[in-house]
Amino acid sequence: METDRQRARTAPQEEIPVLLHDAREEVLEGLLENPLFNDNHLCLLLGRKDLSSVFLEKITSRREWMGSYRVKRALAFHPRVPLTPGLSLVRELYLSDLVLLTFAPSGNPALRHLAQEMVSARLPQLPTAEKMKIARRGPPRLTGALLIDGSPEVLSTVLDSPLLNEGHVLQALSRITLPSRVVAGIANHGRWSNIYTVRLALLRNAQTPLARVLAFLPSISVTDLRILSTSTSVPSKFQPHIRRELTNRMQYGSAKQRDSRI
Repeated sequence: METDRQRARTAPQEEIPVLLHDAREEVLEGLLENPLFNDNHLCLLLGRKDLSSVFLEKITSRREWMGSYRVKRALAFHPRVPLTPGLSLVRELYLSDLVLLTFAPSGNPALRHLAQEMVSARLPQLPTAEKMKIARRGPPRLTGALLIDGSPEVLSTVLDSPLLNEGHVLQALSRITLPSRVVAGIANHGRWSNIYTVRLALLRNAQTPLARVLAFLPSISVTDLRILSTSTSVPSKFQPHIRRELTNRMQYGSAKQRDSRI
């Protein structure tokens, strides 16, 4: 008696779309051996999230299917693709698809992490449209990387992103090679310039505009002013202003403080 697998192996073209929805994996395995089954059918099949890792691994072992970029892409985006072949598949994705994978909510977390690493390393190669997509939707790790990248076309969008956090900003400000426009953007941003730790980091960055340094100083505690006044990490051009603020504070107290929101 003919088995379900055998029937799927010899099914005519018009029956294949129906069999793609069969819950039995022996039927699906039979389809893979059907000479009429093509990569269009396979990509439709890979849209099913209920496929098992064992079944997906069988697909990755078939050389005739792994020659198709569409199939490799569909496998890389599948949440149940086995880790080892999945990591290899991600490394073969086009840059635009790597960006999409970083957003994929149902993808394998390890593969998304690898995609984020690869996109981060290739940010300068990304077109502005792709950078804007990341700036608006994240993920947070890439939003922070975009801040460090400092592309002028997307800088304001990155700084306004709710996915950008204090850690990203502090990490960016600690980099010697951070573009001056990024430092100025942070120093003049209504949200970031009012965070105390960010102000301290800006006081240690030589590219911070002097006007912003002077505006921040009244909000800095006496203890931190003392530390800053002798710290070698503070640019020498800011030191006289810090010492003057400290002297005034010691002589006159808080009465000399200006509005820190300037």
